[in-house]
Amino acid sequence: MTDTLTPSTTPSTSAAPVYTVPQERKIVTAIPGPRSKELQQRRLAVVSGGVASALPVYIKKANGAILVDVDDNQFIDLGAGIGVTTIGHTDTSVVAAAVEQTQDFIHTLFTITPYEEYVRVCELLAEHTPGDFAKKSVLINSGAEAVENGVKIARKHTGRRAVAVLDHAYHGRTVLTMAMNYKAMPYATGYGPLASDVYHAPSSYPYHDGLSGADAAARTIAYLEKVVGPTDLACLVVEPIQGEGGFMVPAEGYFNALQTWCTANGVVMIADEIQSGMARTGKYYASEHFGWTPDLVLTAKGIAGGMPLAAVTGRAEIMDSSQPGGLGGTFGGNPVSCAAAIAVFESIERNDLLAEGVRIENTLRAGLGALKEKHDIIGEIRGRGAMIAIELVQPGTGDTTKAPNAAAVSSIAAYAAQQGVLLLTAGTYGNVLRFLPSLAVSDALLNDALSVIDDAIAAL
Repeated sequence: MTDTLTPSTTPSTSAAPVYTVPQERKIVTAIPGPRSKELQQRRLAVVSGGVASALPVYIKKANGAILVDVDDNQFIDLGAGIGVTTIGHTDTSVVAAAVEQTQDFIHTLFTITPYEEYVRVCELLAEHTPGDFAKKSVLINSGAEAVENGVKIARKHTGRRAVAVLDHAYHGRTVLTMAMNYKAMPYATGYGPLASDVYHAPSSYPYHDGLSGADAAARTIAYLEKVVGPTDLACLVVEPIQGEGGFMVPAEGYFNALQTWCTANGVVMIADEIQSGMARTGKYYASEHFGWTPDLVLTAKGIAGGMPLAAVTGRAEIMDSSQPGGLGGTFGGNPVSCAAAIAVFESIERNDLLAEGVRIENTLRAGLGALKEKHDIIGEIRGRGAMIAIELVQPGTGDTTKAPNAAAVSSIAAYAAQQGVLLLTAGTYGNVLRFLPSLAVSDALLNDALSVIDDAIAAL
């Protein structure tokens, strides 16, 4: 087997070598290839059937915006591990920081014997999350755990029980977050009973509801006041740009109106920035696009370059509501993950990655706009930065009923995979293609991928 990987020098002489991969699409076998098929058979014998994979190709290396499978096929990665490898696969500074930390110490547990890396990540979060007030953080392991802790902290602070979320939301697969999701299948079906006191309010979905931000907020608030009651409501948890729901961007003024209502009624408003944060949208946090300052911000996915880490960050008085020992966990804020996260923050600043998010949006919007002119199944292009989506509709319905076209999404994704382009699907009705590339992706790779999508639509 020919190895296409070339070792490169990392910033730290003590670190293991990072392998660079030519940033190009290359298919040398059928997809999946023979080695992937062998591994798939091994997987079927020992891995739970509840763990699904979008594409059964097995990866051996990744670099930048390219995945290399065990058969030496190279894929343009437009998913970034669902928004995790935001600054690129195997970024040299992240690898060097993580390896160096493993040589110092790997674990002590911050709640027993603390360390500087945890503190530094919290300092960086305080600096970069929205708001100029005093902030504090707790570090945990995953996005769902961040949601759980955010809700827990809000309940402790307010002394209230109820949790509100928005239609089309996705927040995780734990007992609480399953109840917070809009879709039951596949995330909650058969796993009940689910957590109680979770309420689903109507959201802002401009392409379908046609409402202004003010009118959409009035509808949401009316639901919260009549169905939940503000005196029982601990928090309202929202995604600034909904992820699994299909990258819905709310109408202007929507979040600001909700925050005004929440503040007036003592409700903690929480921004779930697990997918939209960490420079993905051309700003550190997507909340900034709306001029909105949430009370708490949830961070995960892209914060540590692929290492497991998450955080709840917010107003100091809210974060300090918990009693000592009430927050934490065995692996939360692991020093290796913290070292990687510090490197991610530094890379964003050093390489001006916020500007890269803007560049990617401009390239995708231009290319997708051209496709929309050619193919009337593209109903809407939406999103911010490197978080762009197209909603597909039945031919001729884009300006009328906007009937979902999930079959087209499935066909396009399958066609693209065979040609070496990894796409993610989304949407409540399965009719959204989401583009979630790393900030390391070049315009050349994006345009190459768009040409494949053009061919895929033409082949429908």
